[in-house]
Amino acid sequence: MRFFRILTSVICLLAAASAAEIKIKVVDPQSAVVAGAQVVLTLKDSATPVAVALTSSEGLALFQNVAAGSYHVQVLAQGFAPAATDLTADAEIFTIALRLAAAAETVVVTATRTPVPTEAAGADVETLSGAQLQTMQPIASDDALRFLPGAVINTAGQRGGLSSLFVRGGDSTYNKVIVDGVTVNEPGGAFDFGTLPLTEADRLEFVRGAQSTLYGSDAMTSVVQVWTRQGTTQTPELRFGADGGNLGTANGYASLAGAHGRFDYNVFADQFNTDGQGVNDSYSDSLQGGNLGVAFNDKVALRVRVRHSNSHTGLPGEWNFNGDPLEPPEPNEWSQLNDLIGSVELTIAAPSGWQHRFTGFEYNYRYNDVNLYGDPARVDDFAAHGYDDINRAGFEYQGDYIERRWARTTVGYRFEDENGFVGDLTFPPLTHGLRLNDDVYGQQQLTLGRLSVIGGARFVHNGAFGNTGVPRVALTLLALRGGEVFSGTRLRFSYATGFKEPRLEETFAGPPYSIPNPALKPERNRAFEAGLLQNLFGNKYSFTATYFNNLYYDRIDYATNPVTFIGQYVNVDKSFAQGAEIELQGKILPRLFLNSAYTYLSLI
Repeated sequence: MRFFRILTSVICLLAAASAAEIKIKVVDPQSAVVAGAQVVLTLKDSATPVAVALTSSEGLALFQNVAAGSYHVQVLAQGFAPAATDLTADAEIFTIALRLAAAAETVVVTATRTPVPTEAAGADVETLSGAQLQTMQPIASDDALRFLPGAVINTAGQRGGLSSLFVRGGDSTYNKVIVDGVTVNEPGGAFDFGTLPLTEADRLEFVRGAQSTLYGSDAMTSVVQVWTRQGTTQTPELRFGADGGNLGTANGYASLAGAHGRFDYNVFADQFNTDGQGVNDSYSDSLQGGNLGVAFNDKVALRVRVRHSNSHTGLPGEWNFNGDPLEPPEPNEWSQLNDLIGSVELTIAAPSGWQHRFTGFEYNYRYNDVNLYGDPARVDDFAAHGYDDINRAGFEYQGDYIERRWARTTVGYRFEDENGFVGDLTFPPLTHGLRLNDDVYGQQQLTLGRLSVIGGARFVHNGAFGNTGVPRVALTLLALRGGEVFSGTRLRFSYATGFKEPRLEETFAGPPYSIPNPALKPERNRAFEAGLLQNLFGNKYSFTATYFNNLYYDRIDYATNPVTFIGQYVNVDKSFAQGAEIELQGKILPRLFLNSAYTYLSLI
């Protein structure tokens, strides 16, 4: 018995001696820590990951009980170039410094729901970092998006007027908008980009093309995604400021962020006001929010995000065109938008090679367009009170499995409850709509030498219009590796389908003013694109050319009886859009960037 005790002790000692702990710290070019970076650890001579971890608010990724030996480490962090290095498990801590990336190699998330360099994403992706947004100082997201290639922003009237995004010949309702992981456009796609503040935004990504395979309804022509900055400094960081100008314009903001041990936090607020140029031309918007995180251990983390926004806009109406007054201004009409976004996200990095993300979310949207008196001096100006009260709430699971360095699988399930009242309070009753949606999706990414392949599909069961499926495949080929001047040539092709569910009033509109249409179908899109990416001068510059071809069908319109003025929402004929996008990006100096683009569009 004594012999077996000694043998057991020796085996335990040998196992302890052969086990190691690897601690990796990820920092940016200024040596500030990078939180949320994905760190993949593999044995040096193996393609199978040993473990995958996300860096904490202190920029640390911890791998415990790994065998002693040589390892290969890959780091992917949004906004930076991919980093890779070899190491031996014999030091207390390894520091990996990321570098700012050229446009083509910047790591993005929206195109695949997982970190991937832009050149391998199989989609046209534009990004704005937190530093760029801070330099631009946009009042709302439309001010930032209008400078991105392929984005056409149309704002009706003054500051606070309805601001819509049009991409590749699609309607303004064909864009999926996501803030901190929560979908914030109205069910059916409508969204006002003029009332989405970007205070404390850490990053904005804009993906062109049909993305319904990954994001479901409304991602027909683009996805816009925004993340709130999280705290990373051990010493609390206080930011505050104010600015102003003529026409009674004033803006003030403040935030407090930091990280302590396993906790990180960022609470912030912003207030913007302007009187505008004329009668009833004022606009105000307030924002309050928070981003709180806790890492229970090196594998499990919880994050809570909350944002509340309240805006008020005067509506003078269309009364002056190029200095020629057509009608007197409307002094009484105004609109108010009040929305609340909340999410709770649990991330689990286990077992080996897996990452699981469980998210509960809710978005409440209340909109009033009030003209209580009307104005007889204006044509067709009657008393009205437009009202929307819409709630989106649900749950989503996303699982990512890295089988090999060159293979990654993403699977997911999403349940959403869409519930709302829309209409005019002066002409009751309001239209009430309720839809329960269940989605399952999957995606496979492969990097086979010079060829990258992304394939996926999504199946949707919608409580109003039934079942639908949407596939997507994207291929990227490194045709030429190139040299100092022509530093790599990539060819890209993708095919996808998309769909947009009807708005609540389109699905559920009924008597006395409309005829219900239970056979109303979602709008659909068949899209393919082909492109060329040419890196220049050691990847400092990139030239991109893309041809796109979109066929939109089952479009929804409102047909009205000219005698009774009672109408019905119906599916109408097809429309076709094709065109080309050309873009040149580059880093002229360390802090000076060039981004120029041209878009040609043909509609039928």
